[in-house]
Amino acid sequence: MSVNVEDCNSTKLRNSLQRPNILFILTDNQRSDLLGCAGNPIIKTPHLDLLAKRGIRFTNAFATTPICAASRASYLTGLYECCHQFTFKTSPLGTKFTDNSYPALLKAAGYRTGFIGKFGIESHGELLVEDEETTLKKMFDHFDNFEHWGLFEGSPKGYFVKQSDGTKRHLTDITGEKVTSFLKKCQSDQPWCLSVSFNAPHAQDDDPCLYIWPQPEEGLYENDTIPEAINSDPAFFKSLPKFIRESENRVRWHTRFDTPENYQRNRKGLYRMVSGVDRNIGYIIKTLEHLSFKNNTVIIFASDHGMYYGERGLSDCWQLNEESIRIPLIICDPRTEGESRTAIEEMVLNIDLAPTILALAGLPKRNHIQGQNLLPLIEGMVDDWRDEFFCEHRFDHPGIAKSEGIRTKEWKYIRYFEQNPVYEELYNLESDPYESHNLADDTNATTQLTDMRFRCTQLYQMVAATS
Repeated sequence: MSVNVEDCNSTKLRNSLQRPNILFILTDNQRSDLLGCAGNPIIKTPHLDLLAKRGIRFTNAFATTPICAASRASYLTGLYECCHQFTFKTSPLGTKFTDNSYPALLKAAGYRTGFIGKFGIESHGELLVEDEETTLKKMFDHFDNFEHWGLFEGSPKGYFVKQSDGTKRHLTDITGEKVTSFLKKCQSDQPWCLSVSFNAPHAQDDDPCLYIWPQPEEGLYENDTIPEAINSDPAFFKSLPKFIRESENRVRWHTRFDTPENYQRNRKGLYRMVSGVDRNIGYIIKTLEHLSFKNNTVIIFASDHGMYYGERGLSDCWQLNEESIRIPLIICDPRTEGESRTAIEEMVLNIDLAPTILALAGLPKRNHIQGQNLLPLIEGMVDDWRDEFFCEHRFDHPGIAKSEGIRTKEWKYIRYFEQNPVYEELYNLESDPYESHNLADDTNATTQLTDMRFRCTQLYQMVAATS
């Protein structure tokens, strides 16, 4: 387990007293391997690759809950889902959590705070926070919430938004321009923290085209062939229990990846959407440089969760396999460029970003926050880091089974606790990285199963107790 690193005397922690600007960029449904710097030989992400080269890329970063609403609440608060208790179809996220979120704490400390894009703590366009007006004022000086489900006044649903002159512009490009507009209003004598949430590369589920990219990415990847994953073989799907074979994951697979033609079309569309985000990130970085913010702005890039892109015969997220919980994570601090490692292999979580952002601003971690400050890890000041973490998915949906589990460096345990009987999975990740051989019924793994089962229960009780 991790040690208490808040008192570590690291260079970066001392430098955090300089109160840098913080730009936190989040994408939607982008798995960890959709980056050139992650070893993807096809996708073009030159600006994110450069950020990774200049900063730190975390090669084992995870979302503790693989669904938009819960993960975004976890980013905001630094808490597990079972603690903040927010996902789709739940009560609004409580003020005791939002009042102690990283933007609220930064604003109270004198930062100018902003949010642009998909807030995600909402349902069908309705924000789901207690005392909405007061809560938003406590968190943000500037709040511009919009997404592709149609939250622009007078605009139809979709990524292409009608402008006042009758033309249509892609939401990714609109987001990039809104970011630069915010930056141009910032002052050099007041630090700022801007959270940006691109809707891309989330599919437009109510559109037959599904993946809808900006015009500059038209034709990109046209001559490429994107290989299917090893575990997309039908044998993987046949080995799944009935409740997963009949799940919403399979329903969406039929609309996205059920034929080679669909697979290529939709994977290329997905890649174009990612490249569109990357192009806009390059535009934002140029703006930072033009406004003389670049040398004092820490850029954080991540995604809300991973995705199945046909693996296991499934699509979308929700389950706790590696495809679903792995996320990209890059932190680039220009003040320490060249002083740190360029890649970190330790397991880090989405809940670690809130305390890290607070530390960058020179603020102490609040006792209630469950994530860990990543700065001492980056500086090599931590001898012992987490060797396991709890993960969960509690969305109440008839086509998505609830689950919880534990991941260590070597093992993964998952249980679908509402099934009768409880359905369990156990994988040795070192010998079986594709999670193709469920060892839960293997007599040779009985001791390991018992230990993981107990530890999962123990971790759940620990993280839920603080709610």
